[in-house]
Amino acid sequence: MRLLIVEDEVLIRSGIREEVETIPQVEVAGECGSVSDAVNSILRTKVDLVLLDIQLPDGSGFDVVRTIGPSAMPAVIFITAYDQYAMQAFECSAVDYLLKPFDDLRLRASIEKVRAQLAQPASMLHQLESLLSNHASPWLQRLVVRNEERIDLVPVDSIDWIESANNYAVLHCGAKTFVLSETLSGLEHRLDPQRFLRIHRQRIVNLSRVVALFPVAGGVYELELSDGTRFGSGRQYREGIQKLIRS
Repeated sequence: MRLLIVEDEVLIRSGIREEVETIPQVEVAGECGSVSDAVNSILRTKVDLVLLDIQLPDGSGFDVVRTIGPSAMPAVIFITAYDQYAMQAFECSAVDYLLKPFDDLRLRASIEKVRAQLAQPASMLHQLESLLSNHASPWLQRLVVRNEERIDLVPVDSIDWIESANNYAVLHCGAKTFVLSETLSGLEHRLDPQRFLRIHRQRIVNLSRVVALFPVAGGVYELELSDGTRFGSGRQYREGIQKLIRS
């Protein structure tokens, strides 16, 4: 069983590695200290189990699971300093966790529990989906953009607007653009509607970037973004824009 350690505290990470290396038939595939490094490692390396810290410098363990997706995520043991009441979240979802500070016996027991569960991947998928649905935002927090040479992790907060390019979506993030292999309609349903609005069949805007609206005619508006970009809305999307004006 190949295991990835995701923990930002170096001493804890080192202690976990030392103990794991004494467990038969378990191999440490790597170590990470951030969400971005964890996502890259999982995407690039064959991993069976992730020891995943909840609190990381650039996000949370939930962000890792959501970015990879429950169906593609390896088995997970969460590492957390939450108290016993917060632990009900994990217990209700049947996802295993290690409560800091934990000892070697508890670590070994968790790994052996997961080893037995690996024979039932459908059950593990249900556990992760249950945990995310109950205790994490259902909306995308970052997008994984793959190309031949690299994998970019794009926080949705960095997106100014998105345009359709046939079966692709082009993310405009300041001076940078990223081409995502997903349709605009598919992406629309995964973005928080309180933060993003479809204004045209070819465009979605980040509402926090909209600084002005100019009525044109027949329910059509021209929108101005904080960087000076302007474009028109589609008539069929006027209801969403009018709600924005009334809010």
